[in-house]
Amino acid sequence: MTENPGYVVDDAPIAEVARQAELYGPLAAAVRALADATIRTEVDDDEIRAVQAEVESLAARLQRRQIPGSYGVRFGEGGTGRSWGNAVVGLRNPVAPPLTIEHDPSANGDVWSDFHLGAAYEGPPTFVHGGVVSLVLDQLLGESAGAGGRPGMTGTLTITYRRPTPLGALRAEAHIDRIDGIKTWATGHIVGPDGVTAEAEGVFILPRWAREQTPPPSFE
Repeated sequence: MTENPGYVVDDAPIAEVARQAELYGPLAAAVRALADATIRTEVDDDEIRAVQAEVESLAARLQRRQIPGSYGVRFGEGGTGRSWGNAVVGLRNPVAPPLTIEHDPSANGDVWSDFHLGAAYEGPPTFVHGGVVSLVLDQLLGESAGAGGRPGMTGTLTITYRRPTPLGALRAEAHIDRIDGIKTWATGHIVGPDGVTAEAEGVFILPRWAREQTPPPSFE
């Protein structure tokens, strides 16, 4: 197997991965709540300055020991990957909503996620930023390609915005449309309370390291 920067085999036992998830997940959720509170707070000036000092102190404590660079994808016992730094699904990433993406193993790369986007993801007033819509759909389509056994890097992504996506409870769905050699086409959409808000089609390219392990089939 060709070495892939960012893909790390750490051989962490399943129990250790579970322990880390229970430790870091709530921390990221707390920081995520802090971001939302920062946007919407109306406390007085002195309280803002006091909280800022506390946050700076907390950040300094966490910075005492850090991994170099980004988190990447880490593989432990059983070979399951942990993309905990990912901007959409990262368990340790406060920027991520995060989405929990479900897979249907009996279908053609069918994936879906029910999630909530709050004030931190706003673009136009009361609506999700268009770039965040694209971010979510890129992840879902990529997960679809991977669920179909064809992990890939985004080659192209085309978004059609049907209507503004409201902040709040949403659902995203995606599936594989077709595969040709190293390319996988996936389609998907986001659904709000009033129906589909955005649709996407993407082409995902099987990376070179994966081509060396998996012969790229072609089928419609």
